[in-house]
Amino acid sequence: MTFSLKARFGQPQIVLAPGVYDALTASLATDAGFEALYVSGASIAYTRLGRPDIGLVSMAEIAETITMIRDRVATPLIVDADTGYGNALNMQRTMRLFERAGANALQIEDQSFPKRCGHLADKGVIPTGEMVGKIKAATDARASAETLVIARTDAIAVEGFDRAMERAHAYAEAGADMLFVEAPGSAEELSRVVAGLKDKLPLMANMVEGGRTPIKSTTALEELGFSLVIFPGGIVRALARAAQDFYASLKGHGTTDPFRDRMFDFDQLNAVIGTPEMIAAGKAYEGKP
Repeated sequence: MTFSLKARFGQPQIVLAPGVYDALTASLATDAGFEALYVSGASIAYTRLGRPDIGLVSMAEIAETITMIRDRVATPLIVDADTGYGNALNMQRTMRLFERAGANALQIEDQSFPKRCGHLADKGVIPTGEMVGKIKAATDARASAETLVIARTDAIAVEGFDRAMERAHAYAEAGADMLFVEAPGSAEELSRVVAGLKDKLPLMANMVEGGRTPIKSTTALEELGFSLVIFPGGIVRALARAAQDFYASLKGHGTTDPFRDRMFDFDQLNAVIGTPEMIAAGKAYEGKP
C-alpha cells in the first residue's frame, strides 16, 4: 500500500521532518529512520549558492534537487516552494513540476518579492486575496489529491499575530491541507496558534536554531497539538561548523590526521553510500559473478 502523508497527518503522533538539501543528506536522514523529509530552500541556498535565504534560488534549481533526491530515496518529501515563484499561474507550473519530480507536499508562503527566510527581518506580504488565489491554483493544478498544499503565512512580523491568524483561517477556507504560521515569537504565541487553528487543519511548526521562535522538542510540540515539525537548516549549521573546523585543521597541520576521528575513511563512506551494492548490481547486469 502506498504511504499517504495526508493520512499520516491525521494521526495524533507528530511527524518530525529534518531538513535536507541533496541526495546524500536525504539518504542519511532516511537511514536514520525519519518517515518524511523537508527539502529546505534555505539549505539549498546555503550550500549550492553559498548565500543567504533571500529568494535567490530558482524554481528549476529546486525541481532538479527534488529529482535527484527522489532518484535516491522513496521517503515522502515536503518541499519548500517559496512563493510559487510568481503569480497564480506560476504557482500552477511549480505544482506540476515539483509533483512530477517527486514532491509529496508543497509549502507555499504569502511573502512579497524579494522573499527571505521567515526568521529574518524586513519581510513583506502579499494581499490575503492574492494568496487565496495561489492556494486555489495549486490545488487545481495537482495531479493527485495526495499531494498536499501547506499554506504558510509570514504576517506575524508584518501585520501582527491577530492578522496572521485571520490569514490562516482564510487559507484553510481556500483549500489548504495544512497551516503554517511562521515565526511565533514566544511559547505563548505557539500555544495561541494551536488554540486558534487546531479545529481547522493539521498544523506545522518550524524550529530554527537561533531564530525568532523558541526551540521546543518534538514531544513538546506534539503535546501542544502540532502535526508536523521541521528542523530545516540544522544540518547545514552542523556541517558548516564541521567543515570550518576541518579546513582550519588541514591548513594548520598540513594533513587530515588530527581530524581523522571525526571523519569517515574511504571504505566507511563507500559503505554508507552503497558502493559495494551498486558494483555488485552492475556486475549482475553484465552477467558477471
